[in-house]
Amino acid sequence: MKQTAKRKHLQKFTWLGLPAVIITGLFYPVAGWLLFGCMIGAVGLAFRRGRNWCDWMCPRGSFFDLFFSKVSRKIEIPAFFRSKALRIFMLGTIFTAMGVQFYFAWGDLNAMGMALVRILTITTIVGIILALFIHPRTWCHICPMGTVANWISEGRRPLYITEDCSNCGKCARVCPMQLTPHDYREEGIMGDNDCIKCGTCVAGCPRKALAMDQKPGQEKAA
Repeated sequence: MKQTAKRKHLQKFTWLGLPAVIITGLFYPVAGWLLFGCMIGAVGLAFRRGRNWCDWMCPRGSFFDLFFSKVSRKIEIPAFFRSKALRIFMLGTIFTAMGVQFYFAWGDLNAMGMALVRILTITTIVGIILALFIHPRTWCHICPMGTVANWISEGRRPLYITEDCSNCGKCARVCPMQLTPHDYREEGIMGDNDCIKCGTCVAGCPRKALAMDQKPGQEKAA
């Protein structure tokens, strides 16, 4: 429970980065360049810790968790939002839009920064709509940087599932990404790269059958 409490505490600070960039960017467009910080963070961390950036370090992810957990319909996220086709489409659309705007504004740092602010604002509005009518983290399944992180996260900081798992489904009910760790109990390791390593399922497992980084009961090597 300490892990989940710490996560919520950290999110209370990181979410501020989202409105800060959008609002500041309206007056000082160069602030939009800060968006690349999130892009680099999401992809860079994925090589070592999987989609861990999307947990509490991503301002938008924190924003969705904190402000929509109680007002969202929280229905099942349609499988369409996790399809490879839609993810590639979103990735291509966002980067094409950014590339076209950069092309016409090349050399003007303010104009290029404003292009990033517009993209951040529009995608956040879309994310809010999805959060309200489906689930808080729906956008995270089609987020372009989340998609790239997903592709390079294989085997990074795995979630272990032991034979103590009773397939009760509690882990799936508390997962902010609506993943189903219990489905991987026979393999022993979570095989879904969309896991954001938040530890919510570990804290919520009544049989203590889940653990991050190491199997439950094992001590880390010195």
